[in-house]
Amino acid sequence: MFYNHKNITLESLNKRLQNTLASHLGMEVTEFGDHYLIMKMPVDHRTIQPMGVLNGGASMALAETVGSLAANISISDEKACVGLDINGNHIKSVRSGFVFGKAVPLHLGNRTHVWEIKIKDASDTLICISRLTVAVIDRPKN
Repeated sequence: MFYNHKNITLESLNKRLQNTLASHLGMEVTEFGDHYLIMKMPVDHRTIQPMGVLNGGASMALAETVGSLAANISISDEKACVGLDINGNHIKSVRSGFVFGKAVPLHLGNRTHVWEIKIKDASDTLICISRLTVAVIDRPKN
């Protein structure tokens, strides 16, 4: 298991999302396991573009959120992960329902992580594929 924290629950993960862009867009952690984290996001008035389909920016927000959250729970409490680069390929459009972003690690180094995020619809159709690179830094002292 790559998670370094012992008492992780869906409730504790979703609590981290309160009062953030993720909560504004209706994102929610639905599942996590030894080497993955899944979040869902509604396709609704908050996340569509004027043509009535999921906005690519909303897909990228989901990808960065699920990847960053997964990265941050895979390191010690003295460290933090911050985004360096994200890219995405939008494969198919979706008009309603939910999309699900699944983050899996491709590289977990001491200084950087690389995460693959596949966003699919409820029928398991690939909507977007993204790669997120994060820097592992010392957590700022408050």
